[in-house]
Amino acid sequence: MSSFIVTGGRELRGSIRPAGNKNAALPVLAATLMSAEPVTVRNVPRIRDVNTLLEIAESLGARVEWIGPNDVVVDAGCLEPRDLDAPLAAGIRASILLAGPLLSRFGRLSLPPPGGDVIGRRRLDTHVLAFRALGAEVETSTGLELRARRLVGAEIFLDEPSVTATENAVMAASMAHGTTVIRNAAAEPHVQDLCRLLREMGARVDGIGTSQLTVGGAEALGGADFEIGADHIETGSLIGLAAVTRSRLVIEDAPVEHLDSILIGFRRLGIACRVEGGNLHVDARERPVIQADAFGHIPKVDDGPWPAFPADLTSIAVVTATCAVGTILVHEKMFESRMFFTDKLVAMGARIILCDPHRVVVVGPSRLRGGRMESPDIRAGMAMLIAALGATGESLIGNADQIERGYERIDERLAALGAEVERRP
Repeated sequence: MSSFIVTGGRELRGSIRPAGNKNAALPVLAATLMSAEPVTVRNVPRIRDVNTLLEIAESLGARVEWIGPNDVVVDAGCLEPRDLDAPLAAGIRASILLAGPLLSRFGRLSLPPPGGDVIGRRRLDTHVLAFRALGAEVETSTGLELRARRLVGAEIFLDEPSVTATENAVMAASMAHGTTVIRNAAAEPHVQDLCRLLREMGARVDGIGTSQLTVGGAEALGGADFEIGADHIETGSLIGLAAVTRSRLVIEDAPVEHLDSILIGFRRLGIACRVEGGNLHVDARERPVIQADAFGHIPKVDDGPWPAFPADLTSIAVVTATCAVGTILVHEKMFESRMFFTDKLVAMGARIILCDPHRVVVVGPSRLRGGRMESPDIRAGMAMLIAALGATGESLIGNADQIERGYERIDERLAALGAEVERRP
């Protein structure tokens, strides 16, 4: 595993462009396996999870060719209904996204338990509900066993607005016989990107960006040339980076249309951002002051289904709050282990009270000190990297591979802003 050696306390400056949306790239690349024609996907982040998913596709017989630094062509014309490579599938959570495409194309699938971040229980029950509604036989033991002679359109109400379950349902419905209506669907930007790709491939998908999707299945899906949008989660991470390092940054070609709740959350933390065209200007050279609620009540940042503040940015919100003046509650509602990383920030000098597995109270500002830490998951790892860049002294972040699963060449891109980050194998 690799490590990052970070020397903190340096002001950063310059421009940085967010990579393509990691959470869109994975379902989009999974969907390319539904077509016997080549599909070109552009603005793909070159991260570990993407590479692993493409390795799985190649193990099934797909041909993968990178035609540019971030552009890839997937030709699944020779795809075969083989069992998934268990070690590869166990390496990423996104292997579950192959269930919808392979079931709809081959009528059967044996899927080993997916891997991914250890941030709490991550249910598959909503996926099972959707597949059964479309006519599949589902067995759950150590993994998923799926069978269907032909998927048939249906009315589906998801028991939670799960992103990956919505993505699996809309992919499976795209080749089902008839029309499917998915209610209580997730509507995140990455779900919207997937729906647009499926529309380009020949499926009829209406209601994109809402909680109800209507999908008209096609006999077969064709090729497409599709560009993934900029990552709003990485954009939020870069806002937090500017705040903690007391820097002025320009985030170029930011996904401004998807930033409303994110900008409100950071404004509550005292970080003001200015939109100019497609660029986001963050000037955090003055120490931020947390905005109290009406009548002086302690404010909070809490996550929720889109378009609320994203769960993947709560770790970034916590570390941002450590450098701001005031007290704030951060409430992460989805995963019961995500906030446990805060003990590393406490060891660095942060004043944080872990109320329960979902809530922390942060009292700032704190003078962070460098330290040794391990990255437990992608987002907490990025939060630790940001904390190390704002801290006094040197930090060592072990298991940096976790961060690289979600952030493309993050050490090189931060170094271009003036950060002192060394990657060691």
